[in-house]
Amino acid sequence: MKALLIVAHGSRRVSSNDEVRDLAARVGELAGGRFDRVQAAFLELAEPSIPDGIQACIDAGADEVVVMPYFLSAGRHVSEDIPAEVARKQQEHPRVRIRLADYVGAQPGIADLLLAGALAGDGEAKG
Repeated sequence: MKALLIVAHGSRRVSSNDEVRDLAARVGELAGGRFDRVQAAFLELAEPSIPDGIQACIDAGADEVVVMPYFLSAGRHVSEDIPAEVARKQQEHPRVRIRLADYVGAQPGIADLLLAGALAGDGEAKG
């Protein structure tokens, strides 16, 4: 079983964390069987934590967990904190493949996505 864990920073605003959970649900619907489970986890300020999110995937039967940092740039969280959490869980579960994917900002097409978003709509801020 293959799982995708979308990792966001986490916020004190519940609605912000819920947006990430909703995104994970939409990605799960779009995955078309490429991932058996898609869920969100958070670096801080919200639950589940990264270790708990990885563990939930493993407990559900995942033998491969792809961890996708939902961050736009490679700051300390992307370059140090998240990889450290993944490495600790990998040591705990050597028979499970836990792979850290490139963060969202490093994905091909991100510039096109930003441009499309800027050109869409009437310029009024949402949220």
